[in-house]
Amino acid sequence: MINLYYAATPNGLKIRLFLEETGIAHRIIPVNLSKGEQFAPEFLRISPNNKIPAIVDTEPLEGDGPRALFESGAILLYLAEKTGRFIPTDPKRRWGALQWLFWQVGGLGPMAGQLGHFKVYAPEPIPYALDRYAREVARLYGVLDRALAARDFVAGDYSIADMACYPWIVPHAAHGLALEDYPRLCRWFQAIKTRPATVRAYMGVTDTYAPNRQALSNDERRVLFGSSAMSPEA
Repeated sequence: MINLYYAATPNGLKIRLFLEETGIAHRIIPVNLSKGEQFAPEFLRISPNNKIPAIVDTEPLEGDGPRALFESGAILLYLAEKTGRFIPTDPKRRWGALQWLFWQVGGLGPMAGQLGHFKVYAPEPIPYALDRYAREVARLYGVLDRALAARDFVAGDYSIADMACYPWIVPHAAHGLALEDYPRLCRWFQAIKTRPATVRAYMGVTDTYAPNRQALSNDERRVLFGSSAMSPEA
């Protein structure tokens, strides 16, 4: 049994995609980020960085008792190795998948996350930040688009690399990017979007970075972003 500590953010949805694709037994434990549940002592014992997602595997392959893991990239790799699915066994192709997994963790996710933050959550527009992150996310879209010129998925067959990248492309409209400008990325995106597991994972999920989402209260803003991110009228 995999216990998934979860909120419907792009990083949380990566793990939902894997669990839905494999059907591995799991239990979802919601973590309400705006209420500060990520700072609860019992959660910090699992995820010391106070971020979701995190998992507890009650039956690790080594048989040494429950194992807690945090960080979405590490969790994807762990689950792929545990199940023997969605990671190539051939060393060359395996490293191909892993390099794109780390590309997402180190580049696409952080840059898209910052763009979404400054577009949607910042108390006031900061043109320099918006321009910087918009340019970088557009560049990363181009990198992915070119990589998909010769293959259907990021590393050949559908893998954890695709599961890592897809949730960070979902907010493209909120980020001000048109997938039509990246035809191979657009084709890849539509292929993943229509997978039954993806449909199940995203059922009832709203876009974290949608500009028309319900505004945060000052208390929620303080919990999520710290006092420095509070609105001027707080």
